[in-house]
Amino acid sequence: MKNFRLYFCAILVILFAFSAIAFGQKTADNKNYDAQLAKKLGADDYGMKSYVFVILKTGEAKITDQKKRKELFDGHFSNMGRLAKEGKMVLAGPFVEGGEKRGLFILNTKSIEEAKQMVESDPAVKAGIFDYELTKYYGSAALMQINEIHSKLQKTPVN
Repeated sequence: MKNFRLYFCAILVILFAFSAIAFGQKTADNKNYDAQLAKKLGADDYGMKSYVFVILKTGEAKITDQKKRKELFDGHFSNMGRLAKEGKMVLAGPFVEGGEKRGLFILNTKSIEEAKQMVESDPAVKAGIFDYELTKYYGSAALMQINEIHSKLQKTPVN
């Protein structure tokens, strides 16, 4: 009987150890994980975060005055630069063959309402050259470093 108790206790200890391993709290499997960087970029446990994805579309305004059009596009690029410097514009660019779809923004916000305010601060949007669609997007928090990296690659500024 004494041996039975000893074996039974040993089996319980082994089962407890395996269950603790199997059902216990997972630790980070990624040896490259940088908790400080993840926190700085707003990453969740998967290295992801929420953004708002913006599609710029051709608006209804037809501005033929070239001086006015240049002024509006200068304001468009200036606004994108301001938002990027503020950490609000993560990514922007035109579509090469988008037809009515002209370009995209990825904005550093979870809020559609805040994204709408950012987009509507664009002079070309205000003038009706562009219309837009907003969609919540879940992507890599590493996108937050694009502007820093891009500044090291950009030989000629857009504006």
